[in-house]
Amino acid sequence: MLNVCDINVMKPLLMQHGFHFSKAKGQNFLIAGWVPESIAEQAGVDETAGVLEIGPGIGPLTQQLALRAKKVCAVELDTRLEPILQQTVGEFGNLEILWGDVLKQDIPALVKEKFPGLRPMACANLPYYITSPILSALLEAECFESVTVMVQKEVAQRIAAAPGTADYSAFTVFCQYYAQPELLFDVPAHCFMPQPKVTSAVITLRVRKQRPWNVDDEKIFFRTVRASFAMRRKKLANGLASGFPELGKQGAADVLAACGFDENVRGETLGIPEFATVANEIARRIRRD
Repeated sequence: MLNVCDINVMKPLLMQHGFHFSKAKGQNFLIAGWVPESIAEQAGVDETAGVLEIGPGIGPLTQQLALRAKKVCAVELDTRLEPILQQTVGEFGNLEILWGDVLKQDIPALVKEKFPGLRPMACANLPYYITSPILSALLEAECFESVTVMVQKEVAQRIAAAPGTADYSAFTVFCQYYAQPELLFDVPAHCFMPQPKVTSAVITLRVRKQRPWNVDDEKIFFRTVRASFAMRRKKLANGLASGFPELGKQGAADVLAACGFDENVRGETLGIPEFATVANEIARRIRRD
């Protein structure tokens, strides 16, 4: 097995195939072998797992996943990497590579087809520019036991943030609605070639088997969350009035009063149970009207 994290192996390999890094695709390849090993290990990948990997690149994480999992299915957009991956991971009989855009895949159908009888997991070193869309798609697919990804550190902190903190956002609520996040470890910029300008972090999201908040209408719930953060540091009533014009200012104030919240409450201080209470009250009023 080629040690693709060894820069003395990687550089000649890339030169052999005339490969040049694409800024547009956010390509930064790992040159620290402990990182993919730690991701695969701390994600809990073993012979009972079927792993969907997004963006294998030249295969450092792919190798570690294939060494541990029963089956790995890697989805890669950049077809220039095909001959390189044949050299770096071609020896693994439990690996299948799909060429294309994961956001155009029917992820639940893919997981059902590729991983029957296995614990479905997702792992990825995500390009910074497309982190949120891919992570959203993986969580909304609702077919994984866990999703473990390497992302920009500030994004990882946002995902794991608590209500009332500076990092807490609508994306925080979205992620924590579907899963319980845990920050695993940081990855310094010098672990990549070329070096990014920021620190990365690995985070695992353990998908919730149950959501104990009794949300009546998910569309109204997420609309409520977006409206609550659209006017950050202002009264929640103002955000709700803007996000739900059909309520109006008085209607938004009435919703908060009915939920037992102070009229001056701000959206960024609420947790998921509180957002569920507000959203359910809004849904009830909209249906009534």
